Amino acid sequence: MGNRVTQLFGIKYPIIQAGMIWCSGWRLASAVSNAGGLGIIGAGSMYPDVLREHIQKCKSATDKPFAVNLPLLYPDIEKHIEIIIEEGVKIVFTSAGNPMTWTAKLKEHGITVVHVIANVKFALKCEEAGVDAIVAEGFEAGGHNGKEETTTLCLIPMIKKAVKIPVIAAGGIATGSAMLACMSLGAEGVQIGSLFAASLESSAHDHFKQRILDTKEGGTQLSLKRLVPVRLIKNEFFQKVSEAEERGAPRHELAEILGKARAKKGMFEGDMVEGELEIGQVAGLIDEILPAAKILENIVNEFKSAQLEVARINL
Repeated sequence: MGNRVTQLFGIKYPIIQAGMIWCSGWRLASAVSNAGGLGIIGAGSMYPDVLREHIQKCKSATDKPFAVNLPLLYPDIEKHIEIIIEEGVKIVFTSAGNPMTWTAKLKEHGITVVHVIANVKFALKCEEAGVDAIVAEGFEAGGHNGKEETTTLCLIPMIKKAVKIPVIAAGGIATGSAMLACMSLGAEGVQIGSLFAASLESSAHDHFKQRILDTKEGGTQLSLKRLVPVRLIKNEFFQKVSEAEERGAPRHELAEILGKARAKKGMFEGDMVEGELEIGQVAGLIDEILPAAKILENIVNEFKSAQLEVARINL
């Protein structure tokens, strides 16, 4: 399974764990990395001192490569950048902002930079900014999403056609067969979030993990499109947002409904009524909480089986 992505990160499998807020601490990141993928610490929900602690603990828990996900809209981003450099982090995934802003500084310190995008326009900006690879995230993904609502299977070939740097597919990937489909369309790796959000090592609250397992087809929907598009599980908070959007509520009213720390309340503290519950459409496929290593093993085995089945059909 070696390719440009495995070579770029120094990993065994081209499988990347998404840097999800409130789910992706050092335990999950180190477990994924130890199993041959690339684990990511989600810095978007961490104060600077907390981020430093998670990086240090991750370094103690694995001798394999791992990364930090850094939302560029984070209010105290300069401190995060300083800590990442001081702690010798080798790989950074940036998102939610302009890749031109910090890519050059990170690369000056020998850091591999990957940026998350949802359309061709920003894929081209990433290449211009000098990032080493991009994550192309389709409409199916959990968390914050693209306004274009382009599905992963449409997005990957369009972006592959537009750029020369490696493309990592994200959104709607929870099986080895889905991984094979994405790589057949030109992706050289996959980033997986929802499966790992429900993993044993995820720092998400047990109530949220169980809610993921209980979510069926149609149980999530892209919401807050006039503010910050995000895919949510349909709970009471979601219904409040949906009703406000249907009557044309202005941005400031939607921001008031969202409030502060809404995702923390749901995903980390376990409030399934008033919390913001971010998850992908593939939640409908998730029916058990597994260790991260078992998740990787399953995906790799399914990928190989799918390859053999395709070869058999084409004989």
